[in-house]
Amino acid sequence: MGTMELYRQWLTDFAFDAETVADLKAIENDPAEIEDRFYRDLEFGTAGMRGVLGAGTNRLNVYNVRRVTRALAKYILTTEDGAQKGVAIGYDSRHMSDVFAKQAALVLCNAGIKVFLFESLRPVPVLSFAIRYLKCIAGIVITASHNPKQYNGYKAYWTDGGQMPPESVKGITDRLPDTTYAESLPMDEQEALDQGLLTIIGKDVDDPYIAAVRKLSVNPELAREMGKVLKIVYTPLHGSGNLPVRRIFKEIGMENVYVVPEQELPDGDFPTVKVPNPEDPDAFRLALQMQKELGADLCVGTDPDCDRVGIACMTEDGTPRLLNGNQIGCVLLHYILSQKKERGELPANAAAVTTIVSTNMARAIAESFGCKMIEVLTGFKYIAEQIHLFETTGCNTFMFGFEESFGYLSGTDVRDKDGVNACMLIAEAASWYKKMYNKTLVDAIDMLYEQYGYYGDKVTSFVLPGKDGLEKMQTVMATLRDNPPTEFAGAKVVAVRDYQKSVRVCAGETETLTLPKSNVLYYELEGDGWICVRPSGTEPKIKLYVNAVSKSAQETQALLNAYSDAAVHMLEQI
Repeated sequence: MGTMELYRQWLTDFAFDAETVADLKAIENDPAEIEDRFYRDLEFGTAGMRGVLGAGTNRLNVYNVRRVTRALAKYILTTEDGAQKGVAIGYDSRHMSDVFAKQAALVLCNAGIKVFLFESLRPVPVLSFAIRYLKCIAGIVITASHNPKQYNGYKAYWTDGGQMPPESVKGITDRLPDTTYAESLPMDEQEALDQGLLTIIGKDVDDPYIAAVRKLSVNPELAREMGKVLKIVYTPLHGSGNLPVRRIFKEIGMENVYVVPEQELPDGDFPTVKVPNPEDPDAFRLALQMQKELGADLCVGTDPDCDRVGIACMTEDGTPRLLNGNQIGCVLLHYILSQKKERGELPANAAAVTTIVSTNMARAIAESFGCKMIEVLTGFKYIAEQIHLFETTGCNTFMFGFEESFGYLSGTDVRDKDGVNACMLIAEAASWYKKMYNKTLVDAIDMLYEQYGYYGDKVTSFVLPGKDGLEKMQTVMATLRDNPPTEFAGAKVVAVRDYQKSVRVCAGETETLTLPKSNVLYYELEGDGWICVRPSGTEPKIKLYVNAVSKSAQETQALLNAYSDAAVHMLEQI
């Protein structure tokens, strides 16, 4: 069926829904918009589904949420006791998040599956914790993370509390083609409550979650001591982090925490920022003003679903400086390992986990403490898989996991990146650097550069929306596979890793890569630099990662700029 036929069918099938009809009527003279909304079904993959809000098969709306939930229900009903174990559901502050969460819950109830629905918005890590704590078969969280306000998303989790594994995703996608909108209907809410299929949860999960995070404190005595003098400005960026982050700060002894008032309350319009992303300097504009007024030590910000965390500081010369995800990860990794070692608590089989697109500095830090560093594909579910492996085999003890996209975790009760956990560690690390050196966390990364070398990194995104964009991404990756580059800005490519083909080619020799297949190309450069190209798993873009290292900040920046310019030119030519 063509896009125009689908468009007309939606107008007929959902004629009872005035809002949907009005949305569709508004684009009746815009064939390009109709094409974009109906050229495909919104894709459900290993990261769930994410899209622009609106009517259409390629948009996130109540009908697509119901349909994918019905397919999930069909899959759960094939598992042993899955319906009785139930599904935990959470959501953030985005538009329609609460509506989508409740509709998903009632579709599951209509299929006879128990549901534990949070009473109000909660961070992603709390949902991950709830799955394990309540021993659920699965979980759902309605969020689009740090995307612009017009987006929302549907993330699916499995029984270990991590994002859904490929075999379970396949169990859903195999059932989607035969799942209709007409059969994907919700149960009446009161009926679901009366039958015991729907349970509303809140404090009964929040309290044990916070207790679990507190146990991850590395140096609680230091936190209580320095909490009397350390000043922190915090912004939840209109999201779900406000209450749990402030609570964990209070419980570890941080007495001087100041919340940016304009960004404190949940608001799906995110009116004070360009995008609610702690990677974006604009997200810290109000926090930095507040830091300057208060003379605070640092600013901390979490994204709407409170799984990502950023740090900013106003430096002595009055200019703001943000730490990137790699820098934060390295500061926290060094803090954890150094403190554990000093306190005699570092196990002999300690291991940390990061991704192939994160900085090599993490490996240098880990190895200096005798800690094993394991690299996995991009996506926190792969870090969660390593935690599960450690637990089942006893081969290693998990110390810390992070990815360069501002996600961190130091415990095992949660199996996704945890902004509440990270905020606690950031406060502790800031306390340690203030007490030991009278330095901030911005100074801390410079101290680590002096010790381990000057590692630099840069990420460039090429946004390619729509059907044409998808084809362009495929063309770029195919072209690079057929014609691999041999150098970037004069630096020779010494090895090429193709994770789709599971091979690494170096000096004419081929070896097998053991990580799962993924559409990723990775170029190792002479001098320990590297470049990686991969399509985003959650957004219509190709991401270009560039890393360099040298003995000075100036040399590293020069290398980084040269490599990045060459790589960008290469992609633009394609």
